[in-house]
Amino acid sequence: MAHLATSVLSPAAVPAKASKAGLEVFSTCPSALEPAETYKDRIIRAARWSERAGCAGMLVYTDNSLADPWLVSQILIEHTRSLCPLVAVQPVYMHPYSVAKMIATLAFIYERRIWLNMVAGGFKNDLAALNDNSPHDDRYARLIEYTTIIQSLLEGGPVTLRGQFYGVTNLTLHPRVPPELRPGLLMSGSSEAGLRAAQATRAVAVKYPEPPESNTPAESGPSAVRIGIVTRPRSEAAWKAALTRFPPDRKGQLTRQLATKVSDSVWHKRLAEIGRHPVDGRRTYWLDPFENYQTNCPYLVGSYQEVAGELARYVALGHRTFILDIPAAEEELEHTAIAFQTASQRAGL
Repeated sequence: MAHLATSVLSPAAVPAKASKAGLEVFSTCPSALEPAETYKDRIIRAARWSERAGCAGMLVYTDNSLADPWLVSQILIEHTRSLCPLVAVQPVYMHPYSVAKMIATLAFIYERRIWLNMVAGGFKNDLAALNDNSPHDDRYARLIEYTTIIQSLLEGGPVTLRGQFYGVTNLTLHPRVPPELRPGLLMSGSSEAGLRAAQATRAVAVKYPEPPESNTPAESGPSAVRIGIVTRPRSEAAWKAALTRFPPDRKGQLTRQLATKVSDSVWHKRLAEIGRHPVDGRRTYWLDPFENYQTNCPYLVGSYQEVAGELARYVALGHRTFILDIPAAEEELEHTAIAFQTASQRAGL
């Protein structure tokens, strides 16, 4: 892959001056556990593809049906040189002290920085099974306290907090985490409650974007978008690859409709609403994979120039961090790197 493309995707791999002006791009770790005998090899390959493509890190999902994200992240660290796991953290699974201890231990043993993707919700059945029936906005209020304890511990402590959801007294953390290894922080900002929580914790607010022309400039504070990309030198080749990977699926459509009915997620309902208004012809912003329950984010599909144009519009709206979908192959990340390079040039970064 061209070095130029790598320099756009990975601020950590280039001089500091370039990194400050660039974009941070994360890929996503494969999450399906079947077949079990190949799972470890699949996640290692995807991590190495992402590192070679220059991604800053890789999102590792969490929910009741998946492997533990911390153990998966340790595998990613051990099989890459600089890739930063972006670990999804859900308060119902772990006390905030345990999260801080995980971060400190990984930093101490591997001298590797990680990122945290703070999750307030998830599948309603998962939460109910864990006896968590908290309303949507209350989960974000809880997440603020949870995140604040983690941040305070990592900054050195001792920490005393008497909150609505958590309480700690003179709590300290060992081993200490050097400032340069303290984690970056992302949090869903699609709802008003989520955005308030992201601002309160100084987190990057993550959006599931609408078409760029429908979006408004990012609110105060850093922001990110969750997006999939299929791009090629020519639009026809990109659409052929996209339709091969994501064919129509009536069963998936019915599953998505059911999931939308039971979800209290703002972004989920908004994407479903956009999908109910079809447009004539093909457009770069594509929701079919979401509507077919094949993935959980919008896609950009088209030529390098077409996709770069849409990415540049997101950048113009204030987004500087992008979280890509699970890579189907290393080739997809190589094509995506070219689109980001072009977008970065158009945005003057």
